[in-house]
Amino acid sequence: MTRTSWTMIRDTLATEISNRTLRPGDKLPTEPELAERFKAGRHSVRRAVEALAKSGKVSIEQGRGTFVEEAPLLTYSIGKRTRLRTNLLPQGCEVSGETLGSGVVKAAHGVANALEVANGTDVVESHRITLANGKPIAFGTSWYPADRFPDFAERREEIGSATETYKSYGIEDYLRRDTEMYARPAKPEEAKTLKQHPDLPVIVVRKVDTDTDGIPISHSKVIWASGRVKFTISGQDDG
Repeated sequence: MTRTSWTMIRDTLATEISNRTLRPGDKLPTEPELAERFKAGRHSVRRAVEALAKSGKVSIEQGRGTFVEEAPLLTYSIGKRTRLRTNLLPQGCEVSGETLGSGVVKAAHGVANALEVANGTDVVESHRITLANGKPIAFGTSWYPADRFPDFAERREEIGSATETYKSYGIEDYLRRDTEMYARPAKPEEAKTLKQHPDLPVIVVRKVDTDTDGIPISHSKVIWASGRVKFTISGQDDG
């Protein structure tokens, strides 16, 4: 008897995910159950599920099982005014974030250059993770001039929005000056933090924001989950 190939198993499950026969959050049948369903060997099942995980359609959670990926592919528009919540909330996302650590440090060359301050100038360094509908989509580090924003990390944690935090310092508007974006293989700790398959790449985004006078107010480096977010470049005022 001819056994079902792993590609047929992959394609069948992918179709069931696309047409929502298998819905976001559903747990896939066990490996033996899938092998029985498709009259296939367990190696073929394992290879098919692994391929689905690499494409971001399912997530494999050790000790719990394999689940249909809950987070939809979100669109993040980068323009003159780029705001996280303005981008994601209209897509039906519940956006949340958490400060993983913060403190005042001496600006290294790259940070100092981006913020247009002298090397060794005090800057506030803040490490944060961002989630959409409870699923991690990005994490990274931001730096702010400490003389202007001495307690930015604490205020943002309390207020919950970077835009509103800037307003608490009297900055009603700010602009995106530079954005650098590239993809690369995920480091093991990055894949673990983003809860994505280790073979999926990440998207690295570096940016500088300024006030309306063109003075830098922040620089950041953020690692994004490539399977959950796609970026578009806009010439519009996205705020």
